[in-house]
Amino acid sequence: MIIVMERNASPELVDAVTVRLEQLGYKAHLSVGVERTIIGVIGEKRPEDMEQLAAMAGVESIVPILRPFKLASREFHPEPTKVQVGNITIGGDEVVVMAGPCAVESEEQILTIARAIKAAGAQILRGGAFKPRTSPYSFQGLEEEGLKLLALAREETGLPIVTEVVNPRDIDLVEKYADMLQVGARNMQNFTLLREIGQSKKPVLLKRGLAATVEEWLMAAEYIISGGNSSVVLCERGIRTYETGTRNTLDLSAVPAVKHYSHLPIIADPSHGTGRWRYVKPMAKAAIAAGADGLMIEVHCRPEAALSDGAQSLTPDNFLQLMVEIKAVAEAVGRKSTAPVVV
Repeated sequence: MIIVMERNASPELVDAVTVRLEQLGYKAHLSVGVERTIIGVIGEKRPEDMEQLAAMAGVESIVPILRPFKLASREFHPEPTKVQVGNITIGGDEVVVMAGPCAVESEEQILTIARAIKAAGAQILRGGAFKPRTSPYSFQGLEEEGLKLLALAREETGLPIVTEVVNPRDIDLVEKYADMLQVGARNMQNFTLLREIGQSKKPVLLKRGLAATVEEWLMAAEYIISGGNSSVVLCERGIRTYETGTRNTLDLSAVPAVKHYSHLPIIADPSHGTGRWRYVKPMAKAAIAAGADGLMIEVHCRPEAALSDGAQSLTPDNFLQLMVEIKAVAEAVGRKSTAPVVV
């Protein structure tokens, strides 16, 4: 449920309600809006408690939240959330593009790609140091050495970095290097990992699971937010269907659905969503037109030699062209883009 405070409710009145909730055994989560404050209440509702709370000074109404996800819902937080990653804001007017290789392979590789995507207008560098792979014989990543190389690329280019955390015991290590922690599709319902990441102060990128519904996805976000970390960005990366012509089916209908149900920002990953580099550009533009707050794009200087996901990676030249085309779409739907103007 949520407690809606009156428009003129003072901070002291809000604090009094929060203290009373904690005394009654509930967890309180504040959402301070432009016009009023809303207090999200987590716990088993008891009628006698609701009567006491409704009688407190400054309380306008008590409203049940009908959806199973509470803190991630628009009922709790009507205004869109903006998530800060370094000096980059996700969820604002600007379309944010995260780009880089699926896996960090070497110093030369990551620095070359980082320079290229920076020049093309990307705002965040992505790269995998820990790689959960379907086959145990596939390249699993450089681990801490990969994190150090990402940090080196950030030092040179100024790009914040996002990278995946696979195991709860690696969170502290990844936090030392990354500006944003990624939870991959295969770990979307790794509830131990979600709970631990909920304790982190770093923003989180939460990818949709291979066969997850939008509700299950938002419930995964709820785990993180309920742990105290409200800086969550959702990423639609395609779901598994009967279609074999693409690696996955990029569900762009999830973008407006999430925008309707939740206050969290959402980006799209057309690289994993299609699995074919030729399809990345049109689906990236479609995602922006659908309302996505950003994109995650895989880029590699030599896709044919990539140790992971080369078939879906754009070359730097193709990525630059994509950024130019994104700019036109973003402006057409009232958004901004950092892509360079090519004459």
